[in-house]
Amino acid sequence: MSKEDSGIWKEGKRDQYLEGLKRYRNKGVPIVIDGEELPETDWGRIFEIREDDSFYMADYVPDEETGKLQEIRFDRVYNR
Repeated sequence: MSKEDSGIWKEGKRDQYLEGLKRYRNKGVPIVIDGEELPETDWGRIFEIREDDSFYMADYVPDEETGKLQEIRFDRVYNR
């Protein structure tokens, strides 16, 4: 696979992931990034790798009583 094809593949996967997040949000599941429920236009930041080698990791938070998905949370973690 060429570098260009790889980039197109990754972009397709990224779009697919974001569409999945939209479906969850439309079902009432908050999408929280860095402790805030941000607009959809800011969701792309979860794919960024920063200069300090930090990146975002998803936590799928269930309701403790029902086990139903309550929130999808993205927090920055560091690769050290």
